[in-house]
Amino acid sequence: MLPSVFVSHGSPTLPFDDVPAREFLRGLGAKLERPKAILVASAHWETPVPALNAVAKNSTIHDFAGFPKPLYELRYDASGEPALAKRAASLLAGAGLRASIDAGRGLDHGAWVPLMLMYPQADIPVLQLSVRGRAGAAHHIALGRALAPLRAEGVLILGSGGFVHNLGAIDWNGGPEPEWSRAFADWTHRHLLARDETALADYRMRAPHAVQAHPTEEHFMPLFVAFGAGGETVLRLHTSATFGSLRMDAYSFA
Repeated sequence: MLPSVFVSHGSPTLPFDDVPAREFLRGLGAKLERPKAILVASAHWETPVPALNAVAKNSTIHDFAGFPKPLYELRYDASGEPALAKRAASLLAGAGLRASIDAGRGLDHGAWVPLMLMYPQADIPVLQLSVRGRAGAAHHIALGRALAPLRAEGVLILGSGGFVHNLGAIDWNGGPEPEWSRAFADWTHRHLLARDETALADYRMRAPHAVQAHPTEEHFMPLFVAFGAGGETVLRLHTSATFGSLRMDAYSFA
């Protein structure tokens, strides 16, 4: 059975940035059993109710502005998996979680940036699951738990967000990581290893500097999808910080 995995996708320029997280992601795909398909819960697709994209061929969405021209020339032309989208929607419905199907949306950079590094040939079908930043951690754990049977069917459930994500606190000159970022990341790491679902679901109140680490919650929610979908074995695959406080940690749940 495949693990579920959470990765931090960082800046859209990650494919060009000479940082440890890029090299980690470049090697990650080869370390995992090759999936039949990939379901990505991306921080960059928020909807009022859970949604899954179901297209024959994914377009590449450049959902950002003001970056160098070469970034807009990148494409990730993975096929979609409409049948899997329907299967996932059925699993969610069985758990009492209504989900819609989007027959037009492609892949946003929360999906294609890490996948371009992990599976550069774009030869594995990909579909996306939306998040709801205001719905909270418990909701996203429930989404992951409902989708967990897909792991036994050869599907990689991949959460793509940010372990610490406060764009207003970024140091573009690459200064040292501030203490508040480290304290929040350390608290989260300890409770992930302990699989303390109660504390994690209430992280907003319990974790130090939670609001500073995540002024809005959408980039943290993919972690909880992966957590809910995974098993009891928690492994930190990578830890680093770029631009000061932008934590790029990654985990597997097997």
